[in-house]
Amino acid sequence: MNEVFENQIADLIRQLTLEEKIALTIGRDFWSTNEVARLGIPAITLTDGPHGVRKAFQGNEIGIGNSIPATCFPTAVSLASSWDTGLAEEVGQALGKESQALDVQVLLGPGVNIKRTPVGGRNFEYFSEDPLLSGEMGAAWVNGVQSQGVGTSLKHYACNNQESERMSISSEVDQRTLREIYLAAFEKVVKKAQPWTIMTAYNKVNGIFASEHPQLLKQILKEEWGFEGVALSDWGAVNEKPKGLVAGLDLEMPGPSNNHTEKLLKSVEAGELPEAVIDGAVRRVLQMVLRATASRQPGATFDQAAHHALARKAAAESIVLLKNEEDFLPLDPAGLSSVAVLGQFAAQPRYQGAGSSKVVPTRLDIPLTELTGWLGEAVKVTYADGYDETNSIDEKLISEAVEQARQAQVAIILAGLPASFESEGFDRTHIYLPESHNRLIEEVCKVQPNTVLVLQNGSVVAMPWLAGPKAILEAGLGGQAVGGAIVDVLSGQVNPSGKLAETFPLKLEDTPAFLNFPGEAGEVRYGEGLFVGYRYYDKRQVKPLFPFGYGLSYTTFEYSGIALSKNTTQAGETLEVRVTLRNSGARAGKEVVQIYVRPLESGYTRPTRDLKAFAKVELQPGETKEVSLNLQERDFMVFDSERQAWRMEGGRYQIEAGGSCEQPAQKVDVTVIEDPQSARRRFSRATLLKHVIEDEAGRAAAIELFAGSRVANWLTGTDEMFLAIPIFKTASLGGISEEAIDNLIANLNR
Repeated sequence: MNEVFENQIADLIRQLTLEEKIALTIGRDFWSTNEVARLGIPAITLTDGPHGVRKAFQGNEIGIGNSIPATCFPTAVSLASSWDTGLAEEVGQALGKESQALDVQVLLGPGVNIKRTPVGGRNFEYFSEDPLLSGEMGAAWVNGVQSQGVGTSLKHYACNNQESERMSISSEVDQRTLREIYLAAFEKVVKKAQPWTIMTAYNKVNGIFASEHPQLLKQILKEEWGFEGVALSDWGAVNEKPKGLVAGLDLEMPGPSNNHTEKLLKSVEAGELPEAVIDGAVRRVLQMVLRATASRQPGATFDQAAHHALARKAAAESIVLLKNEEDFLPLDPAGLSSVAVLGQFAAQPRYQGAGSSKVVPTRLDIPLTELTGWLGEAVKVTYADGYDETNSIDEKLISEAVEQARQAQVAIILAGLPASFESEGFDRTHIYLPESHNRLIEEVCKVQPNTVLVLQNGSVVAMPWLAGPKAILEAGLGGQAVGGAIVDVLSGQVNPSGKLAETFPLKLEDTPAFLNFPGEAGEVRYGEGLFVGYRYYDKRQVKPLFPFGYGLSYTTFEYSGIALSKNTTQAGETLEVRVTLRNSGARAGKEVVQIYVRPLESGYTRPTRDLKAFAKVELQPGETKEVSLNLQERDFMVFDSERQAWRMEGGRYQIEAGGSCEQPAQKVDVTVIEDPQSARRRFSRATLLKHVIEDEAGRAAAIELFAGSRVANWLTGTDEMFLAIPIFKTASLGGISEEAIDNLIANLNR
């Protein structure tokens, strides 16, 4: 904390009444904090993000769909597909500037929840199924916004992976999975970027509401990770305010306080809630308020045209080329006489998600207009809806589109998921496009072999028509400039370099959480454990439609010469991975170099491989670059649930480099040397005899303890029936005293 603020805050806390302190821990209204005018403490404004500044007009409390115009950048589902942290930071900087111009002090984002299942209704607002990619993109975004003196709110902490019963469901997840998958992105953002705030989720985690969860808020977030900012609730997520404060929640949103002020006063007066707990929350809130006030830029403006251009760049960098038979793309208008543009999304694009993040754009590029302008007057462009907003099949609309496709030289179809199929508030029940979209694609491809399909969707979709189109672009939800970005890629002005940030399955039944979603009786069991996304498909050897990290280019890349800075590594060391990348094609392009770590031997159940580093590299035709990326000790660690600690497990690992998780082009082995002390097991009364004697000290102590008893014979044998006995049961089965067993355990754990 800034020393000036620290002294000022201490002075303010001394002067505040208890009622005023309580007021500072609760919002004043829907979007602002409480002020204390007599002490010069102002209110500050928080408002929705994360892909645009959604500030409601005065008097319009919530403002969804009717907010002050702001640049609508690509949503997280698209931005993550760029795999470009520099771009994410640049977008964040622009959002920070717009927040200053609109007098917003905290922008509510980014969302780094893991995409546990492809049917999550809010998946468009989250980056990835992978915690490293989510964390790196999130940290860059936060750093960008906060570089402009505007705070962020990392959300939704934690295990908010579905919309079904989101305000009451309990996410039942084991500690190792929680740490390695669902908390890892939050941890990375906190440690790399220190967001001003972190937003607690609506749901419960292992039976405790996230807004009043001492392990999540106090132990992990504040003590272990060193989070310095404000833990605030999602809007309406507070259930028992005193319990939340004790657990580490600092600010309840929205206001007014209703009966919470009265409850807190009574709790303090009754001695149930120490005033010091409220002081701790007030200290953090004041730090945020004073910091925001000092950073305010009255009269700030932003360049709408420049931000629109950045939105176009971000959308183009995020488009993923899924298919390109016979190098059909890019298209050259000089070789075209007629093009049929089909699908209502061409005239009414789907460019952002539905729900609290819905931004009113400063302008909107219409794909049909952009395509027509690019193709020029020499090319005859026709248009047909093909489907309408009802999503029901209209044979007349389909027939009109098919006829236009038949008569054209090339057909370009825009299809995807309408807002009625995916939104905050509900989850999908399947992964198909509307049947009207599917039919349009199928029927057009029957008559026009030169068909290009452009998808606009916030979640993965099944593709029963995959064989039909000659080329497929995944445009995601690309923001207000997506129309121009589509033209940039189709024309070859931008060589597509996006890579999928989530696995596209063949069918919903193939997905990891299929048997454990959306839960029942108020609980959803994370039965797939660590095996989320590509980790599941790898381990089960299930072939997806498109793998994580996949994306084509108009050029080709070759990997060679992978090498490590050393053949062994241990705690506290950095391992440098070098790989040579060559652009072997005829166009300039960008490749995302992905580094995966694969354990070749382990005492734990582990994924086949985990993404641990990546870099986006630009190369001219024929150019070669050596790409260098670093791995740290954490990249070889597992969270040991027995020890409740991270462990750098010794043994052999394989380092893989390539363009997707499915095609590692280069591999090299490394040996991890583990500190023997850190490898020692933590013993308890439930530890099995066989695990006691696997430990050198444990074996010696057990032989001494059990000498002369029937247990001594079990220690020297191989009978699994006896060796699999928990040590505490030797009291009854072996005639050993409970005290002796407890002493043995205590000595072994020293």
